[in-house]
Amino acid sequence: MRIFDFKKKETLPPEVIAQQAAEQAAREALAKSTTTIRDVIAPAALRVDFNYLQIGNHYLRSFFVYSYPRYLYTDWLSPVINAGFSINTSIYIYPVGSKETLKKLRTKSAQIQSVFAEQSQKGLVRDPALETAYQDVEELRDTLQRGESKFFKASLYFTIYAGSLEELNALTGTLENELGSQLVLSKQTLMQQEQGFNSTLPLMNNELMITKNFDTGALSTFFPFVSNELSRNEGILYGINRHTNGLVIFDRFTLENANSVVLAKAGAGKSYAIKIEMLRQLMTGSEVIVIDPENEYEELSDAVGGAYLNININSTERINPFDLPRVDAENAAEAEDHLRSNIIILHGLVKIMVGGKLTATEDNLLDQGLVQAYAAKGITKDPQTHGLQPPTMDDLVRVLSSMRGAERLATSLGKYSQGTYAGLFNKQTNISLDNKFVVFSIRDLEEELRPMAMYMVLNFIWNRIRSEKKRRLLTVDEAWILMKYEDSAQFLFSIAKRCRKYYLGLTTISQDVDDFVSSSYGRAIINNSSMTLLFKQHPAAVDKVARVFNLTQAEKYFLLNSEVGEGIFFAGQNHVAMQVVASYQEDLLINTNPVREEEQGY
Repeated sequence: MRIFDFKKKETLPPEVIAQQAAEQAAREALAKSTTTIRDVIAPAALRVDFNYLQIGNHYLRSFFVYSYPRYLYTDWLSPVINAGFSINTSIYIYPVGSKETLKKLRTKSAQIQSVFAEQSQKGLVRDPALETAYQDVEELRDTLQRGESKFFKASLYFTIYAGSLEELNALTGTLENELGSQLVLSKQTLMQQEQGFNSTLPLMNNELMITKNFDTGALSTFFPFVSNELSRNEGILYGINRHTNGLVIFDRFTLENANSVVLAKAGAGKSYAIKIEMLRQLMTGSEVIVIDPENEYEELSDAVGGAYLNININSTERINPFDLPRVDAENAAEAEDHLRSNIIILHGLVKIMVGGKLTATEDNLLDQGLVQAYAAKGITKDPQTHGLQPPTMDDLVRVLSSMRGAERLATSLGKYSQGTYAGLFNKQTNISLDNKFVVFSIRDLEEELRPMAMYMVLNFIWNRIRSEKKRRLLTVDEAWILMKYEDSAQFLFSIAKRCRKYYLGLTTISQDVDDFVSSSYGRAIINNSSMTLLFKQHPAAVDKVARVFNLTQAEKYFLLNSEVGEGIFFAGQNHVAMQVVASYQEDLLINTNPVREEEQGY
């Protein structure tokens, strides 16, 4: 049996020691020659001056706040946080025990009372500053004693960045003036710029330790950092934030509903902004459907391989307003209501066609006529019959002609079944929405037919949307055309209310802002839209817009004087001033400015 003595240190041979020393030297040499993360992020040079730092090509200057006003209001830091230049802001908060604070406040109160007594004995006039200090001390003692407030020490530091020393001096004046206007006094960290810079880094190192006393109420005014940023990690780029020069990135489908309203005067850039949104939404997998009154989207449709459907009297594309949504197994329970819903929609279309309201008798006869027209084709409330070929306008006119009291209706609808407009409203549907980008153009329609055509197209789209849930955007340009008629305005409003459950985002665009905002249905559509884009407004309409959206005087002035593509972007309860931006390729596709096209030789 061999016994080992572990306490005895074994001596290594000289050659082994030499080999280990060589390996250690090689490791040290390798470590010195290897580039680390610190080497990558470290600046080429650092200069420390008495009132600034120079790190590479950047100049920095740090500040500390040494005096505050008697009262601080909530969000007083917002102008600094949202400054248009680079700035670091650090707040250090240190809780102080109430017992220790109460003892110091009692001593301070006794000192002030002693001064009062001395002044009274000398017959001096009262000192308002001393009385105010005494009231503050006693009030703070009361709130601390009752547990309504706590005591803190806090430090507030800033570091600004500039590209040159001249710019740094200019920004210094801007920051000091902004703080000084609120009676918040600051100083440069002279001879301590390095410590000031370190104190504003996200390292939690307060190397200056310049503190002021605050209770809970006063300290709460530092928070939250109310910033004008409106950006998320998901969504598409809408533009540049005019307050901070940051990006406005947003996904409208994350809001309560995905509806959007765009209001602006002609030429303000509303269609430009929406086209950009369409292109970028296509990249996220969304389907886009557009009702285009002025052929503004044809070039865009061709560029993305979309389907451009020209709806007019001589066109080969047809839509039957009597179509019903397709029925599948998942929607079988809802399908029982589809026939009744479509008959109600057809009521509205017929009212627009006959140019006014119907009498109670005519309305009742129309309802019976629609039911009988569907029944003649074998279509009833049974969802299994909804796949049969639907009736046409001619079938409805024949039914009405056979009903006593419906002669006026039948006569008024005659031109839509056998007359001039029969080709538009009296044919079976021969188009589909299977493309990712579908545009319905109604530019070539006569003015009196546009409201009916938009109504019919909307109904066709709505039926397809209810048949299959997908992430879609439906854009209705020049929506004021529908707002002129109560039935079409009500139909558009019903889509705005119900589209969320079908994963649809409705975008309503109007340049006739006054008529749209003045309409009760227009206001209702705005109230049911979680996203809004307001571009340049006409002076005659800006007051109404300001009342609807609770704009400030500054925001009204901005909308009156904004450039093309500038506006206010609303998302939920937040809004920012925004500049719409497009890439060069996007601009070539969507810019419809005639002057621009002439300059580029289009």
